Amino acid sequence: MIRLPVTDNHRPVAVLGLGGSGLAAARALAQSGAEVWAWDDDAGRRAAAEAAGIPLTDLSRCDWSRPESLVLSPGIPHTHPAPHPVARLAREAGCPILGDIELLARAQAKATYIGITGTNGKSTTTALIGHVMRAAGRRVEVGGNLGTPALALEPLGVGETYVLECSSYQLELMPSAVFDVAVLLNISPDHLDRHGGMPGYVAAKKRIFARQIAPKTAVIGIDDVHCQEIHAGLAARGEQIVVPISARGAVPGGVYVDNGLLIDDSGGRAQTVLDLRVAAPTLPGEHNWQNAAAACAACRAAGLDVSEIAAGLKTFPGLAHRQELVAVLDGVRYINDSKATNADAAARALVCYDPIYWIVGGRPKEGGLAGLEPYYPRIAHAFLIGEAADAFAEQLAGKVAVTHAGTLETAVFAAHAMAQADARPGAVVLLSPACASFDQFANFEERGIAFRRLVQALQGGPDSTADTDAGPLRRAQ
Repeated sequence: MIRLPVTDNHRPVAVLGLGGSGLAAARALAQSGAEVWAWDDDAGRRAAAEAAGIPLTDLSRCDWSRPESLVLSPGIPHTHPAPHPVARLAREAGCPILGDIELLARAQAKATYIGITGTNGKSTTTALIGHVMRAAGRRVEVGGNLGTPALALEPLGVGETYVLECSSYQLELMPSAVFDVAVLLNISPDHLDRHGGMPGYVAAKKRIFARQIAPKTAVIGIDDVHCQEIHAGLAARGEQIVVPISARGAVPGGVYVDNGLLIDDSGGRAQTVLDLRVAAPTLPGEHNWQNAAAACAACRAAGLDVSEIAAGLKTFPGLAHRQELVAVLDGVRYINDSKATNADAAARALVCYDPIYWIVGGRPKEGGLAGLEPYYPRIAHAFLIGEAADAFAEQLAGKVAVTHAGTLETAVFAAHAMAQADARPGAVVLLSPACASFDQFANFEERGIAFRRLVQALQGGPDSTADTDAGPLRRAQ
């Protein structure tokens, strides 16, 4: 259990939001001896917290001169588009607003911290770094925005490492934490309402490098304009070690992929780490090459050698809901890319396959399908689901054949029928929605699990077998 430093001033700590990270924070604070004032706007979550022994206090009616801090769940707005009323009360009272990763960094100060952010790819990169380091015999805990909340991780000390995925929301709630290795993969428009526009979003992502001084290391992708500008600024200041990465060719002094070859030039001596096309089948496509370059750079900064990194990359099993191969039925692959919640993320899957029977839709993000036009020739048919169906039909009109499926179930069965009738090799049924899931599912994980189950039903259930030459990748669950 993480034991948090609790001041002996008899001042309570407020916790707003009792989902996964908030409940873990409230529990860790209570078990560390703090007086906890916990609240959630949802009655069901309040009841669950109370059943777990967490004391409740209505934070909209409390005396805000008393709490020493407010621990805020990252999904709750504290600035844009409008601050939650409790966050506003805390700020007006001068009460610091913190996140759970900030508390972890204060509690486990002797551990090493690797933080990963970016609009796309951060979950895969986080899992990949954790896998490579574990394969090399390092003790690591992996979590944050990915999987296990920060304060539900195990305590770590000297020589042990937290590998933490960080959303832009979480980075705004870290006023003093510093990453030993900070990774920024890429930036494209997302969550703009929460940050007041693109400049605010870029500023939030850039916070992952805050307070770094050499030998702390900034690993930054330079394949988009926003990150190129951040890289130039960091390199000019020279405060920390800066390692550029790219999936598109040589970067002197960095880590890059050139025609599928992962090359480490961070020490000024270019050496090939791995041929990703041959030895890393769970990392297909340029976007995964960027993830591999980032993981290599981060692990090198953490002290691993090239041979250890290569060995870890070869055995990475892939990540659920990120181009996850669910099954191969009569030569047709069924790919679960439910994590693709915006057009940029969907593009990273669309570029990898042809012909595609594309399941797309949900709650649309700003811009809809803008930017995906170059991939339309790869799409044999699109099956539209959720709230975005009508708008996407207009965007695709005259460019891609579409079916208004409405639900994921209808889409899977219709896509299956068309793909099975397609005589062309390489046909793929691809769930890559380019949308949030909240119109029909609680989250992208639930949507991906539903897709898996529907595909399994097509092949006779999760224990059945299908003719396939996909080997161990046949069902990556």
